[in-house]
Amino acid sequence: MIKVGTIKAHMTKTRMTKTLQLLGFALCGLAVAACSPIYKLDIQQGNLFSKDTVDSLKPGMTKRQVTLVMGSPAVVSPFDQNRWDYVSTLRKGNGRMATKDLTLYFEGDALARIEGDYFAENPQELIKEATKYKRQYPDDKRPDEDKDKKPQGGGDQS
Repeated sequence: MIKVGTIKAHMTKTRMTKTLQLLGFALCGLAVAACSPIYKLDIQQGNLFSKDTVDSLKPGMTKRQVTLVMGSPAVVSPFDQNRWDYVSTLRKGNGRMATKDLTLYFEGDALARIEGDYFAENPQELIKEATKYKRQYPDDKRPDEDKDKKPQGGGDQS
């Protein structure tokens, strides 16, 4: 025969176990939610220009010449074909995102004026900084002179 006190003790123990499990899950959830990455990568998107590249633009250049110097614009308005926008954003780590816009205006097919700003930093320095944490693969470790040499023949020629 089961005593009433035993049933109450069992129910209290079960209820306490469930409460502790719920509390444990809540603490685990809170711990996971509190985690955030300590390190965030620098993110550069859009067009990256050196000061020399932008300075090489001269009024009167054709759209084709500008494309050869600057590359394709990020935005060409379908309503105004004579305005080209080059947009670039840079976020360093956990910092705020900086946006730069360089706008080129054409009259007909000739460059008329340049407005806006751009990241005037050395692009090679930004690329070097961005690849600082990238794993180097065998091709990246070779000197530049060796990368230009193409293997000749189909097999090992000793």
